[in-house]
Amino acid sequence: MGEYCAAAAAEGEHAVVVPPPAKRAYGEYDGCSTKQVFDNLHGNISLDPLACEFVDTEEFQRLRDLKQLGLTYLVYPGAVHTRFEHSLGVYQLAGEAMNNLKMNQGKELGIDRFDVQTVKLAGLLHDIGHGPFSHLFEHEFLPRVDPGATSKWSHEHMSALLLDSIVDKHGIDIEPDYLKIVKEMIVASSKFSTKEGVKEKHFLYDIVANGRNGIDVDKFDYIDRDSRACGLGSNFQHWRLLQGMRVIGDEICYPAKDYLSVHKLFTTRADLHRTVYTHAKVKAVELMLVDALLEANDYLGIALHAEDPEEFWKLDDTIVKRIESAPNDELKKAKEIIQRIRRRELYKFCNQYSVPKDKLEHFKDITAQDIVCSQKSSKVLLNEEDVAVSNVKIDLTRGRDNPLESVKFFKDSRCEEKFAITDDRVSHLLPACNQDRIVRVYAKKPELVEAVSEAFENLQLRMYGEKTQVHDTPKKKKKRSRSD
Repeated sequence: MGEYCAAAAAEGEHAVVVPPPAKRAYGEYDGCSTKQVFDNLHGNISLDPLACEFVDTEEFQRLRDLKQLGLTYLVYPGAVHTRFEHSLGVYQLAGEAMNNLKMNQGKELGIDRFDVQTVKLAGLLHDIGHGPFSHLFEHEFLPRVDPGATSKWSHEHMSALLLDSIVDKHGIDIEPDYLKIVKEMIVASSKFSTKEGVKEKHFLYDIVANGRNGIDVDKFDYIDRDSRACGLGSNFQHWRLLQGMRVIGDEICYPAKDYLSVHKLFTTRADLHRTVYTHAKVKAVELMLVDALLEANDYLGIALHAEDPEEFWKLDDTIVKRIESAPNDELKKAKEIIQRIRRRELYKFCNQYSVPKDKLEHFKDITAQDIVCSQKSSKVLLNEEDVAVSNVKIDLTRGRDNPLESVKFFKDSRCEEKFAITDDRVSHLLPACNQDRIVRVYAKKPELVEAVSEAFENLQLRMYGEKTQVHDTPKKKKKRSRSD
């Protein structure tokens, strides 16, 4: 419908109907219609008009209140960056990947503006379904509320649900078929993936969230961004892989000379998990916050928000302030735990051990009950509520398998043959094992450290016939006699 001009009609003239602006085609825009955002990692980022429509919603702006690394900033003070800038970064890198492929193989692969727009939107919106403190909500809190939650809920699936809600609520003009593909790309590496039915341009689904071998622009961004924020160096150069990638047989492949660059991607990610994401103090704080959220859950209905995208977007890291400032006595225990975090009265680290390599296949997570049941003799009788256990898994994205076995390479740009490269053809220094499982135990009260440590040692002796822990168990302090 056009716009009716009442002023002209009042003067006895013919009514003037002003036509609406022409509808912009999907993926079609010029430099004048973009908005510029400066990112401290990638520099200038140009947001196309459709991307701006999504960014300028309260659901997307919520990402400003979700720290990318959750509670890590309490150990690495610089880690205060958010899911907002990470999402813009993935959008930028997704665009670069598509532009490189289009420039080198556009006609051959039939890449058009629809493909470019769709992949970029998937990069922009892939993390909108994250909960408070990012992975803590999904992997630590929800499973404690409902042990079966891990099979029913993922942030990728919530991103897809929330995307539908945003489009409906804000009237964003996007064709249902394109929206469907964006959602499929977002969940491509999750258990909710539906890309098996995709018959053409399968490679497009491996750019943002690669379920085939784990090489994607999401990792490119967060590895560089997290390393910089935490003050750690990174030798991984994502631009080499972006510029060198080619599609052969509907699969993204890389130059054989970049084998070690691909390997560096996986090992750098594993190093970040070991030194940053699963740092012993970070895990201590996470265990405490999960306990606080559990105490507040019945009153605030936190877990219930995860069932409805229209309510879920209201959850973010400010949940801690809501608990602290609430006048209700029902939240007393939750407030006390958060106060302990503020005052650095953390759960006390007792010890840790790495699961022996030959036991990895059949290993089951250790529980607080396992520790308590391993107590033999002590002046203090432990309860499950006295012990906190963190089961850490660090791998190269494929569990105990080597992800490089799923990556295909090519000799040079004129070669149409793709092939895998085995580790032994490159170096004998590359690791033979691709996964670590680490068990850490904490005492929730300082006076229980000795009793928990002894029970943890007994557990190892019972399971493996030897102590595999890193540190010696604290020895009992002898009481000094009056004559000393």
